[in-house]
Amino acid sequence: MIVDLFIPCFIDQLYPSTAFNVVRILEKSGINVNYNTNQTCCGQPAFNTGYWKEARDVAEKFISDFQNDRPIVCPSASCAGFVKKRYPELFKNIPAKHNYEKVCKNIVELTDFLVNHLKIKDTGANFPFKITYHDSCNALREYGIKDEPRILLKHVKGLQLLEMEKTDMCCGFGGTFSIKFEPISTAMAKQKVENALATGAEYIVSTEASCLMHLEAYIKKHALPIKTIHIADVLASGY
Repeated sequence: MIVDLFIPCFIDQLYPSTAFNVVRILEKSGINVNYNTNQTCCGQPAFNTGYWKEARDVAEKFISDFQNDRPIVCPSASCAGFVKKRYPELFKNIPAKHNYEKVCKNIVELTDFLVNHLKIKDTGANFPFKITYHDSCNALREYGIKDEPRILLKHVKGLQLLEMEKTDMCCGFGGTFSIKFEPISTAMAKQKVENALATGAEYIVSTEASCLMHLEAYIKKHALPIKTIHIADVLASGY
């Protein structure tokens, strides 16, 4: 099988090693990965801030960048959910220059692809640490994954999954929300990190680099004894 790989902005710019780990996981699973170096953004930041025209321009480029009719694997349920659920809204009653329905059908989040498409539960990873999992808002409520990441994590050798209280509670990032409403955003991050610390976990794991970036900033500022890591980095550990 050949898949196209979409790497979101946060991973591309801030966590490139996570992108390489996604490739490692897919290739280890027998998948041939195609990466279009012309790809940029899906348009979510502009859309969420209210700039729909600008978001539509970016979305049209995204559609043109992924013209192949095959799976588009993305290590972010937020971005994948945006394309899948918001492109129909973005192009409603507007003659689209491209076939947006095709990318809506083809885009799939990494853990969903592994568990439900490839029927893989064990990636062969080894990560001997205690972790707790953060359900991001968009992953849980827009894209609709909860079990898939946990299925994969539970099969990682040496890993101990400890569920925190209110795991489905927002971390406070929310894109520009964290800038426009900084005190509220910080308070939400504080509560999320305190819930994670209460489990005794050494790492907070999520499908969303943006959530992890937000939590990591709070953790580092307060010198707290916990780290953040993307699930792709966990699933590629030890091989």
